[in-house]
Amino acid sequence: MQIFGVDIGGSGIKGAPVDLDRGDLAQERHKVLTPQPATPDGVADCVAEVVSHFSWEGPVGITFPGVVTDGTVRTAANVDKGWVDTDAATLLSQRLDGRPVTVLNDADAAGIAEMAFGAGRDRKGTVILLTFGTGIGSAVFSGGLLVPNTELGHLELHGHDAETRASTKAKEDEDLSWQHWAHRVQKYLAHVEMLFSPELFIIGGGVSRKADKFLHLIEDIRAEIVPAELENNAGIVGAAMAASKREG
Repeated sequence: MQIFGVDIGGSGIKGAPVDLDRGDLAQERHKVLTPQPATPDGVADCVAEVVSHFSWEGPVGITFPGVVTDGTVRTAANVDKGWVDTDAATLLSQRLDGRPVTVLNDADAAGIAEMAFGAGRDRKGTVILLTFGTGIGSAVFSGGLLVPNTELGHLELHGHDAETRASTKAKEDEDLSWQHWAHRVQKYLAHVEMLFSPELFIIGGGVSRKADKFLHLIEDIRAEIVPAELENNAGIVGAAMAASKREG
């Protein structure tokens, strides 16, 4: 069975049909740049462009980088503030000619995919997936069940919003070495571990492809730390899974 997944990020919007039996993309993904400013209308146009690239006609699952409850956006840290209180599910469904649309938090989607098909398979304790990119997203699982919209990237760390110090964007903006950035990530993980005591951290986002550059530099964390197995496709797969669950 195939369902379409779209992952809206602070820098790019990407999507593809997903093979839900394999938990993998059925075709090579198509990506466009996130418009600046990332207004609801501008982003909706880009989502429509990604979906129409495949001439897709069925249901679509879509991730959003912020809190989403019942299809409505509640926070918008790394996109235009005009998203706040927008009924994203209705807006995007209209832009997609009435196709059924399911919208959920981007890190939650990535976590759902990793728990089913990736690094979190068969793990029943507390598992935390963290996506490092324009910001830091989080997905918390207890006994395999998701606690939605946790937004742990906005924990305060040494007087700062954690994602302003430890995101991939912070690494790029400040031209940090892998060692310097890993030290910041280590401090952040230690803070999250103190609060939740997970047995496993899954590191997702685009940087998961470069895990060999920094994971070995992170020390003094009790939990196991592994890269996301689906890497940066996890959000697309999880979005499609969420849409399939709703349709099913």
